[in-house]
Amino acid sequence: MRTLKVNLKENSYDIKIEKGILKSLGKEVKEVFNGEKIFIITDENVDKYYGTLAKNSLEEEGFKVEKLVLKPGEETKSFETMPKIYDRLLDFKLTRKDLIITLGGGVIGDIGGFSAASFLRSVPFIQVPTSLLAQVDSSVGGKVGVDLPRGKNLVGAFYQPKKVIIDPLVLETLEDRFFRDGMAEVIKYGFIRSKDLYLKLLKLDSKEKLMENIEDIIYECCDIKRTIVERDEKDLGERMVLNFGHTLGHAIEKYYGFNKYTHGEGVAIGMYNIAKLSEEKGLVSENYKDLIKEILIQNGLPFNVSIDEKEEIIEAISLDKKNMGSTLKVIIMKSLGNAEVYDTTIDFFR
Repeated sequence: MRTLKVNLKENSYDIKIEKGILKSLGKEVKEVFNGEKIFIITDENVDKYYGTLAKNSLEEEGFKVEKLVLKPGEETKSFETMPKIYDRLLDFKLTRKDLIITLGGGVIGDIGGFSAASFLRSVPFIQVPTSLLAQVDSSVGGKVGVDLPRGKNLVGAFYQPKKVIIDPLVLETLEDRFFRDGMAEVIKYGFIRSKDLYLKLLKLDSKEKLMENIEDIIYECCDIKRTIVERDEKDLGERMVLNFGHTLGHAIEKYYGFNKYTHGEGVAIGMYNIAKLSEEKGLVSENYKDLIKEILIQNGLPFNVSIDEKEEIIEAISLDKKNMGSTLKVIIMKSLGNAEVYDTTIDFFR
């Protein structure tokens, strides 16, 4: 078992990484929760494989468990879903002494975490991420929220989980496209903070090789994020580097109605194009776009896209959370393994 501790004073928590740990979910939960009721939020895809396993493990430890199964996909992460979740929580008579578990990918972690943060003004929750993207990124750091029709993650909270429980074995049932989706975030960590990780990923040129090293990869990504979050929990400074490629990536997801490109695919396109723009504007001394392109292609990810209505993309970017007044925070890679926050305006993308 690999364990990391996110040190945030009274909001500190452990990240546990171990193959097969999902079978011991009840015991892991009992280490941080001694209440009676647990409400699981998951989706149809995850429930098919792991819903019963998780519920049984919790019930074996004496917990009273209820489960809500939502439709998979980004469209679920909206305010229209929230009343359904709240109604089920009320039917279960969940209190602030009980617990919510998010069992799923980034969408479930985000909307389930936001439900926990907002229901009764906060109920404890535990993240059990089941996608690679969620395991290496979205389950750690306490960002929870929902989308608005005009953009991603525009409403939410910083609300830390009580624990993050990661079972890499669940990735064996993950569709290849969504494994690649998560690899975009893994690659991002190499570019922003770890040249060694980037060089390691270059050698792991198949899914089989990646899975052989997956525990180490997840641990390294979580460790990088843990370090950054401890220094900047509320995303006002250094933590913004975690958004390398995301400003443009989110806009591309929105432009295509969240159904053409996955989050990771959008981020991949965003990283390449930010590097290209940084080079064209003379902001970097070396050209990194070709390095980005090479490793994205190796992992079956897109790097470019043709957009006819550029002003729609500009509009989406203008509503991005990383706008601070008239300043837009864009993440650029100054050197391999070293990204920085660059203050600019929306004209950067024109």
